[in-house]
Order: sequence, then C-alpha cells, then structure tokens
Amino acid sequence: MIGSARCRSARRSCGGIFDLPARQARLEELEQVSADPALWEDRERAETLLREKAGLERDLRFYEQTARMLSDAETLIELAEEAEDAEPVEEASTTCERIEPLLEEAELRRKLGGEHDAYDAIVSLNSGAGGTDASDWCEILLRMYLRWCEGHGFETEILDVAEGEEAGLKGVTFVVRGDHAYGWLRSEIGVHRLVRISPFDAQKRRQTSFASLSMLPDIGDDVTVEIDEKDLRIDTYRAGGAGGQHVNRTDSAVRITHLPTGIVVQCQNERSQHKNKASAMKVLKARLYDRARREHAEEVARLGGEKKAIDFGSQIRSYTIHPSQRVKDHRTGCEIGNAQAVLEGELDPFIHAYLMQEAEA
Repeated sequence: MIGSARCRSARRSCGGIFDLPARQARLEELEQVSADPALWEDRERAETLLREKAGLERDLRFYEQTARMLSDAETLIELAEEAEDAEPVEEASTTCERIEPLLEEAELRRKLGGEHDAYDAIVSLNSGAGGTDASDWCEILLRMYLRWCEGHGFETEILDVAEGEEAGLKGVTFVVRGDHAYGWLRSEIGVHRLVRISPFDAQKRRQTSFASLSMLPDIGDDVTVEIDEKDLRIDTYRAGGAGGQHVNRTDSAVRITHLPTGIVVQCQNERSQHKNKASAMKVLKARLYDRARREHAEEVARLGGEKKAIDFGSQIRSYTIHPSQRVKDHRTGCEIGNAQAVLEGELDPFIHAYLMQEAEA
C-alpha cells in the first residue's frame, strides 16, 4: 500500500511534472485568443490552438483529480495508522489501488518531453516482403492503429492510400491529431513482422510477411522550411483505388515532387484540389525538415567519429497467429499472449514499456 509520506511526495512532484504555473498561464492566454472571432479567419490556426487548449484543460483536470485522490489517500492512511479496526485500513488500501494507475500515467506523461513529442503525427505504413500477405498485413496494421487512436480520443485523417494488386494496401499515409500524438506513437517506428496461415495460399501454408511504419512530427508553422516554388513539380490526377473507407473518388488528387531531393508526396483525401495541395505541402515540409535534421545529426556523428546504427528497417515486433497466439516486442521484451486483442488496438503495454525503457537508458 502507498504510504502517507509517498502520497505527500507524489502530490508535490505532480505539480512539478505538470509545471502548473506555466500551463495555467498558457491556458489563460489561449482562452483570451479563442474568444476573439477574428481567430477563425485562419481556420487551421484556430483548430490548432483549440486542440492545444483542450489538451491543457485535460492535463489540468488530470492533475486536479490526482492531487485530490492523493490528499484523500494521505488522510485515510493517517487514520488507518491510528485505527484499531480494519475498516479504515481497507478503505485506504482501496483508494491507493485506484491511485497507482494514475501515478503510472503521470510518470508516463513526464516521459513525453522529447523535442517533437507534443506534435501531431504524420504516419506512413508500407508493405514489405511477403507479396499479397504483406499488403493485407499493411491494411491490418492500419486498422490496428486507427482502433488505438479511436480508443484514446485521437482524430485521424487518411491523406493517401495505394491499394494492393490483389488485396490490402501497398501503402497509406494518415495524420493523427491529439495531445502528444507523436510522443505516444514514436515507439511504433520500424518493421512489424506477421506469422500466420496465409488466407491467400490454397495449401494453407504458414507465411511470414512484413510491413514498416515511419512517422514524422506535423511541425505546422512552428518551424520555417524554405521551399522554392520553382523546385516543385505539381501534378493533378483522379483519385483511384477501391474507395469506401480509405479514399474518396475525386478529380483533384495532388502529387508534389520536390526536384532537388526527389521527395514525392501526394494527397487524395479531399474533394478540393486546394485542400489536397495544402495537405501535401504540409507533408513535404515535414519530410524536408526531417531530412535536414537527419543530415545534421549524421554530420555531427561524422565529425565526432561516432558510428550509429540506422534503426529504420530493423524488426521491432513480431505478431504470431500460428502456431501460437502471441505478440512480442524485441526491444523491450514485452510479450502478450492475446494477439487478437493487440490487433484490435490494445497497444498500451508495448508503448508504455518502450517509454519506460527509454527513460531508464
């Protein structure tokens, strides 16, 4: 059971974790800004500020709830220590059991202090080795992440999708919007491996297939990236694919090629060519920023004589459906025996284990 001293210590430390004065000051500032009708003249900026405001309100509610429960637990524990009967002890024990998950969540939130953790995320899934099974696996992963996002209150928007030749997806790009979306999901970057009986094999043989997840922070207007219009080739085309939940058929899909780097981005989600171009430019900006950041890091490593392994492309997690049911993360050792639950979006144990391991490194 949590002791009264730990409750007092935890209550004090929560204020430090959440930096209450700074958050309250920023919330007051955003409340004033959001009350100005002129804010909606720039809808994208307005939505960004309102998401930030909602995130601050959520953090402050969480702090108030945690601090109140810790204070109650502290009082109950002191009563239990003085009591001669079991009732106060049992009540204090029950309260402490309810507090433990809140303290763990507060600790996890403290881990999300990376340079880009607070940003929205631009996520790309691509099928790898495994043919049609890999394309199907890519679509299964998309569903898994959309389910996880839905369960955590994140908004998602699919920007572009490439259908597989027979089934599934060759690739898909989507945006995840919400409080620290990039920070929560960056643990998923890498190659995901699936082992199962192939539904596309008439002989019902076991098949191993791969798909990769890459991700960029949606830097929005926070970072200036100079893009010369002369360096861009912009093509428009009719959105293809099967339609339905993945793509809207339009005549206004946009593909942008950045000629100096060869980076190609495209968006076909909106019916408006203008909106598709704006979304594609946002992804291009994020990719150019990420490229510049990686080149700088590589130059620093070169000058310092340090050689670092490139992590992208390494297998981070295996999902086995046959002969047994299990999902194992090869970085943290976290393993779950119910693979179906994981594929339905139960990813928190893996994400939490990664964040805790990263913090201890």
